[in-house]
Amino acid sequence: MNMKQLKQTIYPGLLLSLAIASLSKILAIWLPSLGAGTIAILLGIFLGNLFFNQLVWQKGTKFSEKTLLELSIVLLGTTVTFQTIVQIGGSGILFIMCQMTLTILSAYFIGKKLKFNQTMSLLMAGGNAVCGSSAIGAIAPEIGAKDKEKGQIITLVNLLGTVMMLTLPIIGGTVFTDNVMAKSALIGGTLQSVGQVIASANMVSSQVVEMATLFKILRIMFLVVVVFAFGKIANQSTDNNLTIQEKAKKKFPLPWYIIGFIICCVLNSVIHFPTILSQTTHSISGWFEITALAAIGLRINAKEFFKEGPRFLAYAGSVGIVQTIVAITLIKLLSI
Repeated sequence: MNMKQLKQTIYPGLLLSLAIASLSKILAIWLPSLGAGTIAILLGIFLGNLFFNQLVWQKGTKFSEKTLLELSIVLLGTTVTFQTIVQIGGSGILFIMCQMTLTILSAYFIGKKLKFNQTMSLLMAGGNAVCGSSAIGAIAPEIGAKDKEKGQIITLVNLLGTVMMLTLPIIGGTVFTDNVMAKSALIGGTLQSVGQVIASANMVSSQVVEMATLFKILRIMFLVVVVFAFGKIANQSTDNNLTIQEKAKKKFPLPWYIIGFIICCVLNSVIHFPTILSQTTHSISGWFEITALAAIGLRINAKEFFKEGPRFLAYAGSVGIVQTIVAITLIKLLSI
């Protein structure tokens, strides 16, 4: 295979993304506070801008960024059941619904105030409200987000999540002292990724790990609603410019990976997948996501990203502060 043929395959970029994901997994053993996902993005940005910016990698990193992230969303459904709702209770469900709604509204409002476009504001809102990178990956195609916009917001959400992951156990312990459910709601109701929730909750107790994960899973179950709603919002401003063929494609509102997520979730709720199967699919989903995050990092232009540094930091910081204050207020109001 000559160089021209190699450039036309996905293998170089896919293998590079997988190699960075593997290295990130190893480094995460010694840097658990960062997590493999954040390490993968940061390594990808560093290596992609210094060494791997040639065209030969582009096709594979694009495949990894899009397809692997979509597959990870489908497999995420095998870890979710509708029985989760019963364990959390009415006040917990109400908390998650209010928390997600207010997070979306505040993230969108702050984004517009800081002069971010509608697409980036929606990605930031969805990523923080639901499940970080997976949510952004699910929302991006539905609202017509560019790869650059998706990559920038995923990086921002992961960095914000890392900071919150380290600070929420301290905040929770100070505000809620020995209230396990309240601390679980704070961590599970605000942190962006499942990995961040588990890592942060582990700093508190095993009880908090169990309950915080349930709160997080409930947020993931609302992913379908958020994707559908954001798609409708984005399409309102673009439908007039679409051709007849493009409008026909949009008649069915949900992308294939969201349908796959729903099917897996329903099947797991009805027949309960064996533990070994759920653990295996969860592990594969994690590998797909981290490989996709490595690819996203490889495709980010660091010069352009850091040129907007102060504005990005202001956005992330503002959303994180508002999200935490809203969560604490709701937990107290609902007596969780």
